[in-house]
Amino acid sequence: MSTRLEQLSGLLASSPNDAFLLFAVAKEYEKHGNDSEALAFYLRLQETNPNYTGLYYHLGKLYEKQQDFDQAILTYKQGIDICKQAGDRHAMSELAGALMGIEEEGE
Repeated sequence: MSTRLEQLSGLLASSPNDAFLLFAVAKEYEKHGNDSEALAFYLRLQETNPNYTGLYYHLGKLYEKQQDFDQAILTYKQGIDICKQAGDRHAMSELAGALMGIEEEGE
């Protein structure tokens, strides 16, 4: 385990539902090629903090990497709805672009 991952995991132990820490741990696992652990932390984040708009783009991209395109599309659409509710136009734009890209590839 990397030093950064150890530090983040230690912080997460004292704040187990902290959205930023869950996201950071997921990204760190993804960076080290451990997609199954990254997915587990993204899903935990989605369960505990479904309004964390930054989650949906990265979770969708991980699903794409795993070639689970149906789940990626669903994730992007869920994220777009969350972003609309939150008024996060930037994240919504990124998700719409990702969704358009995956739908164009499927044609």
